[in-house]
Amino acid sequence: MIDLTRAARQLALLLPFVLIAPNSAAQTAAAPADAVLAADLPPPSALQTGTETPWIYRGSDVPQDKEWLFGEMDNGLRYAVRNNRVPPGQVSIRIRIDAGSLYEEDAERGFAHLLEHLTFRESKYLGQAAAIPTWQRLGATFGSDTNAETSPTHTVYKLDLPNATPAALAESFKLLSGMIREPVLSAENLNAEVPIVLAEKRERGGAALRVAEETRKVLFAGQRLADRLPIGTDETLRGATAEAVEAFHERWYRPENTVIVVAGDVDATQLASLVERWFADWDVAGEATAAPNFGDPLPPSGAVPANPVGEVGVMVEPDLPRTMTYSIMRPWRPVDDTIEYNEGLLIDYLSQAIINRRLESKARAGGSYLYAQVQQDDVSRSADATFVSFAPLTDDWQAALADVRGVIADAVSAPPTQEEIDREMAEQEVAYASSVEQRSVMAGSQLADSIVGAVDIREAVAAPETVLQVFNGMRDQFTPANVLEHTRALFTGDVIRATYVTPAVGEADEAALRAALLAPVTADASARLEAKTISFDELPPIGEPGTVVAEGSLGLLGIERVQFANGVNAILWSNDAEPGRVALKVRFGAGYRAFGPDDAPYITLGETALISSGLGELGQEELDRISTGRKMGFDFTIGEGVFTFGAQTRSADLADQLYLFAAKLGMPRWDANPVIRAKAGARLTYESYATSPGGVLGRDLDYLLRNQEPRFKTPDPAAIEAATPEGFREVWEPILQQGPVEVLIFGEFDRDATVAALSRTFGALAPREPIAPAVAAKVSSFPEPTATPVVLRHRGDANQAAAAVAWPSGGGDANLRESRQLEILTDLFNNRLVDKMRERAGASYAPQVSSRWPVDVDSGGAITAVAQLRPEDVPVFFAAADAIARDLVENPATADELERVTEPLKQLISRASTGNTFWMFQVEGASQRPSRLQQVRSLLTDYTQTTPEAMQELARRYFGGRAGYRVAVIPEGQELVTSSAASTAAMTGR
Repeated sequence: MIDLTRAARQLALLLPFVLIAPNSAAQTAAAPADAVLAADLPPPSALQTGTETPWIYRGSDVPQDKEWLFGEMDNGLRYAVRNNRVPPGQVSIRIRIDAGSLYEEDAERGFAHLLEHLTFRESKYLGQAAAIPTWQRLGATFGSDTNAETSPTHTVYKLDLPNATPAALAESFKLLSGMIREPVLSAENLNAEVPIVLAEKRERGGAALRVAEETRKVLFAGQRLADRLPIGTDETLRGATAEAVEAFHERWYRPENTVIVVAGDVDATQLASLVERWFADWDVAGEATAAPNFGDPLPPSGAVPANPVGEVGVMVEPDLPRTMTYSIMRPWRPVDDTIEYNEGLLIDYLSQAIINRRLESKARAGGSYLYAQVQQDDVSRSADATFVSFAPLTDDWQAALADVRGVIADAVSAPPTQEEIDREMAEQEVAYASSVEQRSVMAGSQLADSIVGAVDIREAVAAPETVLQVFNGMRDQFTPANVLEHTRALFTGDVIRATYVTPAVGEADEAALRAALLAPVTADASARLEAKTISFDELPPIGEPGTVVAEGSLGLLGIERVQFANGVNAILWSNDAEPGRVALKVRFGAGYRAFGPDDAPYITLGETALISSGLGELGQEELDRISTGRKMGFDFTIGEGVFTFGAQTRSADLADQLYLFAAKLGMPRWDANPVIRAKAGARLTYESYATSPGGVLGRDLDYLLRNQEPRFKTPDPAAIEAATPEGFREVWEPILQQGPVEVLIFGEFDRDATVAALSRTFGALAPREPIAPAVAAKVSSFPEPTATPVVLRHRGDANQAAAAVAWPSGGGDANLRESRQLEILTDLFNNRLVDKMRERAGASYAPQVSSRWPVDVDSGGAITAVAQLRPEDVPVFFAAADAIARDLVENPATADELERVTEPLKQLISRASTGNTFWMFQVEGASQRPSRLQQVRSLLTDYTQTTPEAMQELARRYFGGRAGYRVAVIPEGQELVTSSAASTAAMTGR
């Protein structure tokens, strides 16, 4: 039916010529190989065609999404396949097993997730630890293109295969069939994988995991979900045997429990043939085991409807901010996924949106909580629950609870106004309409995931047109009376349960929490939003419209540059590659260079409060109201050398989106409440950093790698408390007036109308203040390495630590081509570090090596390796990183190593090049740095073509001249271990 637009496919084909890289994967992948597949495979026999109802639509009157083909084989395995050409050449495969942690017996806790790991370890067609390298050679990136997940209700294996040639696709199905059907569940593999799973569990541990575990125990008391986290327990994981894991596999890995979903750039019937080729003969002896009963949320013995409060829990975590959650619980039951049922869901969604907007309005006005939200959720087929979550600002949690309950009490006692309903309907409509507009460019991976999600909750799947049609067909049902009825149902249930997390001992106990939930509550109508219409037509002009003084092609694709008399430059590319989408970015000013040494608190506050402090006549509430029913955004980021506004919008809203951005620069507003609220949020966030080694690294590492420049320091609570709204304005007001402005607009829009809108907005701004030479010249320095690591301490679990080692690199666009080659070297380093730390030692679950090379400034880059591990393994990490760096300097990489890096990079670029944001990123800043355009032409070559000798020379340049700067984060009360036999083994590779 709907095909990828011509422009998007042309981009994929055009990339090699633009980047001077002939015979790229994008060219070969874009030519479908259905004929080759068809020659090798018989036609599928299990497709449900004609009048037969596809398995996912049984019991449903939801119109079928005809772009999907469904099949059900004799062995019970079900599948869904679809032709999709986004991105070109890719095929996304999902294999869902209907078995997660809720299917485990007590002695098997963690087995579903452990089996996921073992499935990748070794299988019928793959040797030990061969899965990841095999798919890397086929162009798939580990962790994003090749992955898996285990939830309470399922295990899903995921492969996004780029450059899906007939051979690569057939090989992938073969390998996946061997993994799912015949993993090698030996004692040897178990001994290798259990330490990795324990490392993953350790890295997820700490205060946050303790809270999650206790919250589950309280909210799902009496149910399997209460004590079955997918990660399992140390006892059951260490006690796992090959025989026990094999029994779990035989019990649940059966064709009747399996759904395979495939979406990609191959004819759907050929994809169905591949599924049947590799899975039709799958047969498991014996009868299928019925899924266990997950249980219902039942009130405690003796509870009565007038007193529905059941289990409650109070958790004291000194380094976590205050949070409270209470839930109204109902039993979950399977439903017939009918249109009537979905109409009810849409009203439920609108009801929640109204309450959430009221709760947010009260918080903005200076309420007793930082945030609050209500959300209905069908949790793991265990409960139909309405959750109420909020964060008290102070230790007076009773006042915050009373305020939140008051808003909800008003919602269940009196109907909303029609104006409130219309506002939320407008928001829903634009979301559904946008989905229809953008249907043709929805990635196959997203489409495959949508089927998996529908299967998990036992519901059907609907095309975007169907959702919009259902919504438009039920408009007369969105009445105040209907919304009130649904609201009351959402807050009615068999039992109420609650948890409260506090940093203070003695602040609350279970009796006080239960009493507060049972206390009478007064309905609070003060947060109801007044009926008030705001129109862009009523807003003042930004200034006299500007004139265009120069325009012309950039010489790349159809991208052009338009310059206005006030110095503003616009880079435009009108194309139909992504129907219904317009990507917009505004770059201005000097970024981090603009700040002084005492400005760190205002940098942090600006990231959250600058936009919400308003513009012109519009405060945050008015900004929300004026964008109702529009696809608009207002992202803000602070870069090394530039500030950025960003949004995804559509052609109909582009002119008004431009007004919002320009008005923030031309007539900013300085409301105090957003700053006060941002201060409260920053204080609460800071308190949680010390709970884990990862949090401490997030707080301090960037500051340390900038040689402790004050601008990059995370402000502590005292610094945040000293900040004021007046000081906020004093810092930010001149910053908004400084530096050149570049506006980038890429997507489906009318070129002439957009230039006219730019003239009225950015072209109408007053001339900008220049960036002072001292500011422009400001650079960051890299610290000198010390004889011993810099030691930081956390207050989390005693078995948790983290380590980082970094080397300086560079910045700017003069050496941009070298920075791309550095990405290859970084990925080589990363693969080796994963092999040493995870696969061999089991010391760290997910070590990572990354390269930062800022383009807008000429320095400040770094290559950084980071890992979370046990305290005793910190020297292992440092020894391994040093050994890898040294070996990269002394010995050339192998051809196979390079292929495992360059092929995924090639495929990543080829896929990304079909989207507008890819090209926007490549040319941004070109109005000030024209040399960037020349660098675009070598992009694919720079990232994907190299030699072992070139990598060795690069390693000598960045690793050979100096030792890395090392940081260790260990628990309070412990001393850093500086050497061990394990570190010697890591250095020697044994």
